[in-house]
Amino acid sequence: MTKKGIERWKTLKSQVVFDHKWYTLRRDHVELPNGHEMDDYFVSVRPDVVLTFPLTADGHVLFVRQYKHAAGDIFIELPGGVIDEGETDPVEAAKRELLEETGYTTEEMEPMLQVIDNPTKDTNKIFYFIAHNVREVAAQDLDESEHIEVLKVPLQEVEPMIMNGQIRVAGSVALCMLALRKLGL
Repeated sequence: MTKKGIERWKTLKSQVVFDHKWYTLRRDHVELPNGHEMDDYFVSVRPDVVLTFPLTADGHVLFVRQYKHAAGDIFIELPGGVIDEGETDPVEAAKRELLEETGYTTEEMEPMLQVIDNPTKDTNKIFYFIAHNVREVAAQDLDESEHIEVLKVPLQEVEPMIMNGQIRVAGSVALCMLALRKLGL
């Protein structure tokens, strides 16, 4: 029996229906491999993102604690953010976000993985890094909408915090587990 491979959809028409500095929504008219057409497939056009697992020389991981309005709650997650327009190097974007959110920096950024968070509806990639030997060099440099508390968590407490639901943002959970495995924990 011969299996037919998975095929890409054909985009027949694409139109930006909402464009704002914080959010862009695109409406695609697509043709599926079976010939069926959908003229209302909506896609969130989002910038790529960096996320960092920052590890201090004395074995602590830096987390940020902040309110996230869409979910209406306060979350503990790893430092990260969007790659700004004009930035071409995810490593530099990760260093910038780490410094802005925590006041810490390093020259030892280890690329881990590039992932897609929601390939059904979002266009962006997430670049994961482990930042080794981070050190505090400045105060936080936050936007007026940000209030971020920096937490230093002993490395051995990270997995229990995930398992008991204290860390529950998907990207942070995934990067933590990858980093712990990479570090042999």
